[in-house]
Amino acid sequence: MIVLTERRTLAIVATDDGGALRAHVSAASGLVCLGTTLYVVVDDALHLGIFSLDSPAPGRLFRLFDGALADEKAKRKRRKPDLEALVHIPPFDAFPDGALLALGSGSRANRQRGALLGLDTAGSIAGAPRVIDLAGLFGPMSGLFPDLNIEGAVVAGDRLRLIQRGNRGRRDNAVLSYPLAKVLPLLLGGGQETLPPESIHRLDLGEIDGVALGLTDATMLPDGRMVVSAVAEDTDDAYRDGACVGAALGIVDADGALVSLERLERPDKVEGISLGNPGGRPHLLLVTDADDPAIPAVLLSLPLAPFAAERTGTGGEGEMVSQPGLGSAEQV
Repeated sequence: MIVLTERRTLAIVATDDGGALRAHVSAASGLVCLGTTLYVVVDDALHLGIFSLDSPAPGRLFRLFDGALADEKAKRKRRKPDLEALVHIPPFDAFPDGALLALGSGSRANRQRGALLGLDTAGSIAGAPRVIDLAGLFGPMSGLFPDLNIEGAVVAGDRLRLIQRGNRGRRDNAVLSYPLAKVLPLLLGGGQETLPPESIHRLDLGEIDGVALGLTDATMLPDGRMVVSAVAEDTDDAYRDGACVGAALGIVDADGALVSLERLERPDKVEGISLGNPGGRPHLLLVTDADDPAIPAVLLSLPLAPFAAERTGTGGEGEMVSQPGLGSAEQV
């Protein structure tokens, strides 16, 4: 089993986020590490969290959307934008120093918004966020995934990959690929155009204790492989939360095949993953969502070596009892 190290809690300077005064982030759902800065999207808030990788000092919130959310959990859940994915976009015309792209899950009509945040040469946010409509990207997915739930995103060369999360009711785990050169004009255009995925790789992750594993995020390795995180959450759809009975990390090769999948020692609900270099050594960095606003999210880490070198198969002691693998690849 994989043992992760807890590095810090995601405490923030006490902030009125449009509801209650909060002193921590609880529902961390996506992560990008740029240098020593951690950017975290939160699925029950209207803000982006910004933290230091090197210091346990409280982070701060950066507003993405106007408005306010209710304090009561059920009401807040109905109204939240459900930001689940965060990805670093390389420099392009509108953002010469790159950008961060935050994406809603698409699981409800009010969860099809996102935000683009321009960066400066140091990787800091430069300027106000640009709110974007994701309907042109998510619309074509509705016929492909009845329980749409986009949980992660990565840039792989000139492609944007979106991570679709399955659940106990529908094991629709998949990686959708789009030409980045077509995605960015679509998001910035604000018109009625749509963009179907160029290809879809469906992944069978198996299960833990009878509960299906669902993808929660991904990050690229320098050699073109992709590390994926997954959790076994006891829920039958993309809206309701459930108990997390286990979690796992896997590696997908450059051809889209799942070549390893190993369980985490603790059932942490890992929802965001990124590469970082604390202490000058490459690590996988991960953030959690406890599904409880009273419990702070935490930042966890795992040295990249020997993890990335050793995981070359899906069998063996400590790994999944089920038979995970690549279900199918399809052109769309």
